[in-house]
Amino acid sequence: MADGLTAGPGAGELETHDFDVVVIGAGGAGLRAAVEAKERGLRTALVCKSLLGKAHTVMAEGGAAAAMGNVWSEDNWQVHFRDTMRGGKMLNNWRMAQLHAQESPDRIHELERWGALFDRTPDGRILQRDFGGHRYARLAHVGDRTGLELIRTLQQRAVSMGIEVFMECKILRLHKDSEGRVSAAVGYWRPTGSFVAFTGKAFVLATGSIGKSWKYTSNSWESTGDGHAMALWAGADMIDMECVQFHPTGMVWPLSVRGILVTEGVRGDGGVLRNSEGRRFMFDYIPPMFAAETADSEAEGDRWYDDHTNNRRPPELLPRDEVARSINSEVKAGRGSPHGGVFLDIASRRSAEYIRRRLPSMYHQFKELAGVDITAEAMEVGPTCHYVMGGIRVNADTEATTVPGLFACGEVAGGMHGSNRLGGNSLSDLLVFGRRAGMAAADYAEGRTGTPTVDAAESRKVVDEALAPFARDGGESPYDIHRDLQETMQSLVGIIRTESELVQAASELDKLAERAGAVAVSGGRAYNPGWNLATDLPSMLAVSRLVTTGALARRESRGGHTRDDYPKPDPEFGKVNLVQRFDEQGRLTLTPEPLPQMPPELAALFEEPAASPAPAPGKEGH
Repeated sequence: MADGLTAGPGAGELETHDFDVVVIGAGGAGLRAAVEAKERGLRTALVCKSLLGKAHTVMAEGGAAAAMGNVWSEDNWQVHFRDTMRGGKMLNNWRMAQLHAQESPDRIHELERWGALFDRTPDGRILQRDFGGHRYARLAHVGDRTGLELIRTLQQRAVSMGIEVFMECKILRLHKDSEGRVSAAVGYWRPTGSFVAFTGKAFVLATGSIGKSWKYTSNSWESTGDGHAMALWAGADMIDMECVQFHPTGMVWPLSVRGILVTEGVRGDGGVLRNSEGRRFMFDYIPPMFAAETADSEAEGDRWYDDHTNNRRPPELLPRDEVARSINSEVKAGRGSPHGGVFLDIASRRSAEYIRRRLPSMYHQFKELAGVDITAEAMEVGPTCHYVMGGIRVNADTEATTVPGLFACGEVAGGMHGSNRLGGNSLSDLLVFGRRAGMAAADYAEGRTGTPTVDAAESRKVVDEALAPFARDGGESPYDIHRDLQETMQSLVGIIRTESELVQAASELDKLAERAGAVAVSGGRAYNPGWNLATDLPSMLAVSRLVTTGALARRESRGGHTRDDYPKPDPEFGKVNLVQRFDEQGRLTLTPEPLPQMPPELAALFEEPAASPAPAPGKEGH
């Protein structure tokens, strides 16, 4: 215990735990970071807001992208790197994209050695499937349950190593020592409401996404931007927060499954998008950068091809930002489905046996939860807030943030995906940069002198702020504020943005922040969902402010960020990251800063002549 530290009215003594490396977040990135630190022999803690195994990583169903060449021998890391950079509209940190492309195959083979069970080719190698934006079929997968298998494997590895896991613990703030190094994290136990602090020599943030600030989202309740906000408050740089991905195919109906993703694997295995007229409309939205050699018919061989690579592919496998905007346009034109989406049809394209074998989770999930039989009928789908490409600025090789002692990996870290993430890159991202964050955090911890401590005054302040809603009479419900926040972000900072709406959103966020400062809750602290939401609101409001401010400043359309009043990409904005941070006076600032310069040998990859056409994807065993 921390020398009798009292933590505010009714809080009692502050429970403390001391480690060398503290990993906050137990998804794929956090688990991989913790495994790496533990393998170095360091005292490692894994702290998660929910239950172990409940991470949002399980939502990544289609596969993990890695240029293993098991289906197309022509595939290699250079092609994967080029696809990733082009998918991100060249806003990516080139070094992160390079490391990711080079190291992903090793991380997949490593998972296999640790017990992961992948689908196989006829000759026994790991099978790989097609996904949007990837030239070749390169997603290693386990049916449509790949994220679950990744979590299962890493979780088993972590537990078998003896990593200490602290579940259902909400971290509120990071604290720094007199030298500016992160030394402690203060939070509370959700089951009891009592407060706890973790001290450490190095901290890794792997807290995932921000999607619960939008009304329609694939994200689970945990995705409230806690890590983004904690890093910002601790002094870290945030980059390109306006780049939010709306996955093209989230269920819009029935209500019981609204927001749940329909994996891109459905389109990779032959599913097509149709409007209310029954027409495959994606042929109408092939961007000018692609050469359209198509016919609008139902023939299996119909393909467009990318004029950079001559790779024939169906238009449903355009990058996610293109597909999401196309669906949005059809709905706005009055050709949407009855509930505001479009139809995703695989039933007319593949046999029921094929669908049940290749997409077992999709089949059982929608059959059981919504009574939708995807082997017999089309699904109603539409864009849903899914992923944030922006995030905490990190060093590409070490995942170190701009705050000493603090590292970040996975979705909470920015740079890897530029302005649009390709499907399948998320799972391999978690593995590559989770490992690198764990390595660098271990190095930092081993080199740090002194004993990290908990600052009593700072901890009291955090606890008092967290408990304040219990002391207010007549305050507003956190649920009302959250509802209005989601409506604001959905309608004003959604998939299509304009200056007038963003200015309105900024004004609404000011009002919501004022209302949140007077929020009230009742009852006890143990498993109190109203209080839990009240403690989430500061993070959600902070992150929503970052997204809105960045979207106002980026006067162009690039990747997941679309400005209706600036519909084209601006080459000048393509040269910079938009960096947000607090200045010395505590004001949030935004500064355009040049992208890292790509070395000539990598830049030359984008000038190579097109390769020979690849056969059409989507066939059995491909």
